[in-house]
Amino acid sequence: MSKYSESQIIEIEERLRQAMLNSDVAELDALIAPELTFTSYLGQLVSKQQDLALHQSGILKFRALIPSEQYIQLNEGFSIVSVQMHILGRYEATEIDQHYRFTRVWSVSSAGSLQVVAGHVSVVST
Repeated sequence: MSKYSESQIIEIEERLRQAMLNSDVAELDALIAPELTFTSYLGQLVSKQQDLALHQSGILKFRALIPSEQYIQLNEGFSIVSVQMHILGRYEATEIDQHYRFTRVWSVSSAGSLQVVAGHVSVVST
């Protein structure tokens, strides 16, 4: 894979944000690698199937995903994105109004397209 441009990474990050906001499972499926390794803010590993199920079931529903402080590191073969996100929404019956820091690794996955292959999220102390 050649190095992607910053504008391409910004565009695919926005596609991911919109898919999360709208619980667009088809778009999330296209953007998340089958071999995803994602660590939640509780330290739990989350698979692609688990992530998609949260959106499909309605257990996780976002009202707003407001990005700030986005950093992009372009590398040959992969790109790393770190972005702070103010999240408003609901997980089960619990309301969410919190700032998180996401780190995502974008690379050509086993599916043959640019997808998130790894990620991590942490709560941001205010």
